[in-house]
Amino acid sequence: MAGQDRSGPEPSIGAPATFVDHVRPDGSVVRLESRRHRKHQKPAAGSTWWAPLARGWWIAILFAIGSLLFALGAIPGYASVVGARWDTVTYFIGSLFFTAPSFLSYREAVDASPRLLNPAHRRFFVYQPGRIDWWATALEFAGSLYFNVSCGVAMAANLSAQVAHQHVWRPDAIGSACFLASSVLSWYEVCHGWAAWRPAYWAWWITLLNLVGSIAFGIAAVAGYINPVTGQVHNVGRADTQTLIGAICFLIGAILLLPERTEETRSEVTTSTNDPVSP
Repeated sequence: MAGQDRSGPEPSIGAPATFVDHVRPDGSVVRLESRRHRKHQKPAAGSTWWAPLARGWWIAILFAIGSLLFALGAIPGYASVVGARWDTVTYFIGSLFFTAPSFLSYREAVDASPRLLNPAHRRFFVYQPGRIDWWATALEFAGSLYFNVSCGVAMAANLSAQVAHQHVWRPDAIGSACFLASSVLSWYEVCHGWAAWRPAYWAWWITLLNLVGSIAFGIAAVAGYINPVTGQVHNVGRADTQTLIGAICFLIGAILLLPERTEETRSEVTTSTNDPVSP
């Protein structure tokens, strides 16, 4: 496992973006999948379903709560029962439960970065454009912040059509685009390409569900377009339906993060430093 490498991760010239190479003291190179390296930096603490001292456990639980709240807010009839204001409050609280685990996921990627890419050991403000997981988690975190703005402004009463368009719909659309881009990158990272059949891997199912969920959120954003003149929503029913579908996909994907966290790591690929390392 990565934790056994005293030298820590080192970048290697020409290495695929979806893999991380470790140089051990004996000169051997160990190549790990970047997601597996990131998710298993330390031995899994606690059990699969209860591990409050583990960051990965909190990422799963918080994403699950946020997804559940978004699903609840999108259920037909919920708004008519609790009122429009409490429906928007439900979405806003759900968006906060997206932001917290998105930040933890970003920190997870930063902590997994090679020493030479983060010599100051920064915990947040880093720029690592050559790492696919940095882009995926950074975009996800940015998208969650846009959702915070959209859902937060939506709680205000008597919004003008222009304000609703600019500060509710627009950040929602940008946030959905960020989530979609993040999901595409995460899917590519797990597949080591644009497509792969890996049903034996939890990560494959998780990223597939998140990709489908992000597409649904994107459709919801298009359907939820707010006319800046009239303030009318293009298709409320479709927006709610697609939000519900996306939230359910995210919820299942979040739950699957729990068994992924405690799964046994597979064999590493090892060669000498003089030999090319093939995935």
